[in-house]
Amino acid sequence: MERTWRWFGKKDKITLAMLKQIGVEGIVTALHDVPLGEVWTREKIRELRQYIESYGMRWSVVESLPVVETIKYGGPDRDHQIEVYKESLRNLSAEGIHTICYNFMPVLDWARTDLLHANPNGASNLFFSYAEFAYFDIYILKREGAREEWSKATSPSPTGEPRNILEEADELAKTMTPEKDHKLVENIIIKTQGFVSGNFNENDETPVEKFREFLNLYKGVDKKQLRQNMKYFLEAIMPVCDECNMNMCVHPDDPPIEVLGLPRIVRTEEDIQWMLDAVPNKHNGLTFCAGSLSAGAYNNVVDMAEKFASRTHFVHLRSCHIFSNGDFTEASHLGGRADIIELARIFEKEGQRRAADSQSSILDTQLPMRVDHGMTFTDAPGGIMDESSHGHNAGYTLLGRMFALGQVQGILATVDRELGIEYKQPGFYD
Repeated sequence: MERTWRWFGKKDKITLAMLKQIGVEGIVTALHDVPLGEVWTREKIRELRQYIESYGMRWSVVESLPVVETIKYGGPDRDHQIEVYKESLRNLSAEGIHTICYNFMPVLDWARTDLLHANPNGASNLFFSYAEFAYFDIYILKREGAREEWSKATSPSPTGEPRNILEEADELAKTMTPEKDHKLVENIIIKTQGFVSGNFNENDETPVEKFREFLNLYKGVDKKQLRQNMKYFLEAIMPVCDECNMNMCVHPDDPPIEVLGLPRIVRTEEDIQWMLDAVPNKHNGLTFCAGSLSAGAYNNVVDMAEKFASRTHFVHLRSCHIFSNGDFTEASHLGGRADIIELARIFEKEGQRRAADSQSSILDTQLPMRVDHGMTFTDAPGGIMDESSHGHNAGYTLLGRMFALGQVQGILATVDRELGIEYKQPGFYD
């Protein structure tokens, strides 16, 4: 697998010079300055590609070329926006970039309720509490029907033990304050969404009201309809993908649960199989995010990797730990439910298979991988380990991800020796 890193452009405080030194081979990024729904021009793509290449790396994956909401809910300008998307695909291909990670999650991209949840080791990780999320839905968002839905919510516990999430949310309401409410809104809407989807930003004065407006767009859109909208989009762009050799790889829903009355359609093995079967084109593939999938107790991540390896175009290596009540947190890259060591074996073997296949192009044999959602280290203010105030995007610290990349590089070196693959550490003498 190619070792890549998600980088947020020239304004990112983590520089390409830093990434070169820690063994990064490819960059995962996007044109973050282009407004939603506008064409990515060749000129803008070329300028960023050349900048990345000037540091000896390549622009390996676009994450993300956003699928705007009107495509997802089937709005009146859907076909126009699909044409815009096609033009951006053609321009990316013309500049030598052929892998697109995208998602089909309505309104809410990945969701967490706590961005600095304490670990036993003193560092922190992203965390998801069902009770806090239900409180947000019922008491802050005040979504119609939310209380009834949460009263019927099945237990997310991996052991299946009963859990009354609605009762927990009501108890939580007794201790919440305006300051705590504001923090929860920041965590769920602003800090995890603004740099991902482009729907929200930190300057929004009424983010909750804006959020409600987006939710209203999906009235009447159930799982069946959202699936059909996804199929419509993929069938429309596949001719361009065939023409330009563009690999589309959908990111699983994160967390892999239905939220806020919205359908989620890429959360289980059955969902992924449906998506691949609905549009059986080799360019319609998967971003195998082990972290997102491992947050669902019903997902066997290793079995899913074995099953979908041949249709995987991009890999996110991270892992989640699920607590006994079903809440979850990001785990060590050597722990949690994902079994990253076994995943490394599966995807390195897949790389071998592709390399040995005379029908595979060079593009098809490259399988980019990035570590994801690292720890946030803390120390005395200003200390070398203190990342809590560096201004990074949530989950995307330097030291935390660098630590994770070191773990994964060790895994890959060991697995490659097992498989007889020559392992080289970028940037070092042989």
